[in-house]
Amino acid sequence: MSCLLAGGVSAADPEGFRIDEDNGTGRITVSGSGKPVLVYNFKTIPVPAGVTGQYAVARSDYVHPLYGPAGEVLTRDYSPDHPHHRGIYWAWPEVTWKGEKRDLHALQGVFARPVKLIRKDVTNNCAVVETENVWKWGDTESIVKELARICVASQKDGRRVIDFEFSFEALVDGVTIARRGQRHYGGFNIRLSARSGQKIEKHTDPAGQQARQAWACLTGVPPEGKQPVSVAILQHRANPEYPGDWVDFPNLNWIQPTFPSSGKVFELKKGAPLVLRFRLVTAGGEFDNETLKQLSKEYSEGK
Repeated sequence: MSCLLAGGVSAADPEGFRIDEDNGTGRITVSGSGKPVLVYNFKTIPVPAGVTGQYAVARSDYVHPLYGPAGEVLTRDYSPDHPHHRGIYWAWPEVTWKGEKRDLHALQGVFARPVKLIRKDVTNNCAVVETENVWKWGDTESIVKELARICVASQKDGRRVIDFEFSFEALVDGVTIARRGQRHYGGFNIRLSARSGQKIEKHTDPAGQQARQAWACLTGVPPEGKQPVSVAILQHRANPEYPGDWVDFPNLNWIQPTFPSSGKVFELKKGAPLVLRFRLVTAGGEFDNETLKQLSKEYSEGK
C-alpha cells in the first residue's frame, strides 16, 4: 500500500506530526502543528448515555472527529437521527453469507473488530496509521480480513490531504457485499457535521472520456466555525468499477462515492483482496471547479 501525497514528497516534517494512542479507549489521534487532524477509533467505542434505539450499537474501525483548519469538528458520530452513522467509515448495508443478509453499515449482525495495530509512524512528510481488522458474523465468526491505511499529509497552500486505502479479503467462501437495495448507499461513507450555508457539488466525466475524473465537495460553516470549510472527496482511478456513483443526502450532511455499481452484488474472495482508495482534501473557504478538477487529476497521477 502506497502513501500518495499531493505536491510531492519531502523528507522533512514541518508540522511536527504526532500519533498518540490511548490504550484505554483505542482512539488514535493524529496531530500536526500541535492541533488534532483526526481521530481513528480502532477499538470499540461504547454507546454514549442518552443515545438509544436499535441502531445505537457500539462500533469500531472509523474516523471521528475529522477536524478543519481552525479545529472545527467536521464529522458526526452517534447522531440521534441515525445513531449508526459514525463519521468516516467503510461498510456495506448488505453483507450476505450462507444465504443470510446482514448489515455492516447499520451494525446489525456483522461488525468490524480490531485485530492489531500494524503501524503508526511519520515518514516522508506523512503521518501513517495502518491496522488489521476482521468482520465478525454475529460478533463471533471471522468472515473477512480488512487492512485499513490512513495517510495524513502536511498542509500545503492551506489544504490538508488525507488518503484512505482499504483491502478486503474473504476468509470463508460465499461472502458478498452490496449497496442498500443494490442501488442506494454503501461503501466509503461520510457523515459530516451540520453546516450553515451548505453546498454540495458532485461531478463525474461522461463515459468514454479519456482520463475520466470524478469528485465531490461539501462546503459550509461547521458548528462553532467562523468561515466555510470545504471537504473534497476524490476516487482513485484504479478502483474496480471506477467511477462509483455519487450519493448525497443534504439533510444529513452526507456525500459519498459508492461501490459496487448500481444493481451489482460483489463477491469477496480468498486470496484476491478487493482494494479501494479514496482521498479527502480539507481547506478553509470554497473550492472552485477548476481546483477540484486539478486535485482529482493529481490524485489520478499519483501525486
